[in-house]
Amino acid sequence: MNDQLQRVVEQGLDEVGFDLVELRQGGTKSRPVLEVRIDRRDGEKVTVEDCARASRALEARFDSGALVTERYVLQVSSPGERPLRTPAEWRRFVGRWASVLAPDFGGRFEAEILGVELAKTEEGTEGEAVVLLRAERGEPRRIPLGAIKEGRLSFRFS
Repeated sequence: MNDQLQRVVEQGLDEVGFDLVELRQGGTKSRPVLEVRIDRRDGEKVTVEDCARASRALEARFDSGALVTERYVLQVSSPGERPLRTPAEWRRFVGRWASVLAPDFGGRFEAEILGVELAKTEEGTEGEAVVLLRAERGEPRRIPLGAIKEGRLSFRFS
């Protein structure tokens, strides 16, 4: 992924109040396809109008620069089952459910996100982030973020 392209997308989305969740680049050299997944900062669901607003902001940046060919295809969408990568992302969704892949901790499972802590090293300094999770019929578990190979928000219907 082109770092400059990612910075331009992040800046364009920031100007209209959205966060970049994921940026994928595909297609061909002469007709690139840019897939942009966005999220709202207020925690509300992303609407079609939000995607249109974000798309217009990004198109203005792409059309005025030389980052992509003029035959690009831009697809802006909601994050769906949003990936969770950083401690801040896990913390933001405390109380929600996630699909987690942690091979050393039972493989793939669904769990409620209870929180995130920073483990302390023997020297007393902050170490690796630890995610606190509870499966539907289980006890809370502490899993180091580095042991989680994949984490995504999951949707649960009541």
